[in-house]
Amino acid sequence: MRCDVFTLFPEMILPVVGSSMLKRAREKALLEIQVHNLRDYTIDKHKVADDVPYGGGAGMVMKAEPILRAVDDVCSSYGTQGDHVRLLLPSPQGRPFTQSVARELAGETRRLMFICGHYEGIDERVRLALQPEEISVGDYILTGGELAALVVIDAAARLVPGVLGDPESIVEESFSESLLEYPHYTRPSEVRGMTVPDVLLSGHHEAIRLWRRKEALRATYQRRPDLLDRTVLKEEDHRLLGDIIREGMRGMPVRCGGEE
Repeated sequence: MRCDVFTLFPEMILPVVGSSMLKRAREKALLEIQVHNLRDYTIDKHKVADDVPYGGGAGMVMKAEPILRAVDDVCSSYGTQGDHVRLLLPSPQGRPFTQSVARELAGETRRLMFICGHYEGIDERVRLALQPEEISVGDYILTGGELAALVVIDAAARLVPGVLGDPESIVEESFSESLLEYPHYTRPSEVRGMTVPDVLLSGHHEAIRLWRRKEALRATYQRRPDLLDRTVLKEEDHRLLGDIIREGMRGMPVRCGGEE
């Protein structure tokens, strides 16, 4: 997986891609990340990469020329043409970023180039000239596109074969099949009076598997029931969900006035 990040603030990117899993992936040559400072592509002595918006209004707008020059220069340095790169623009107007999109990007053979906006946004002529693929990490506004680009890179990179030590962990994670994850426990067996469920200490692999499946279904049913609409449930899942619903009904509190 090969990525380029165009940003006014490389210091927001470099510490993250130089730490933890992303660092190890780069050391193993499974992930390549190049960070390009857009100020290096300005032409004035003050390296100004933003200006006031035409028509007035608050804030500043990132200038088009430094971005266009940066993308052209980096593409030519790699000897790549447009069909060998995939331009991505983090934006709340974009395609929702999901686990399936992360999986798609993890298998991408083209270079992934992230254009990170900042301030009030980017001059519209960048979109018109480059026609980047807009991608959204959620319905909220960030200070800039750097954090969103890091979210996308992190989520996709961990799906590249060999990046994670245990490939089974990917299979069992939240959203891998549109279900949330089951709860996890580790030593010690008791913390502030809270104990590990007995089944996890039993050594009974089938009982543990069933417990984990049931708790994944329970978490999804209680917190993100919309995800169940995307999941193909097996007969076993329907039975476990039925148990969960019945357990929930038995545990309902008594309403005021004594009505159940």
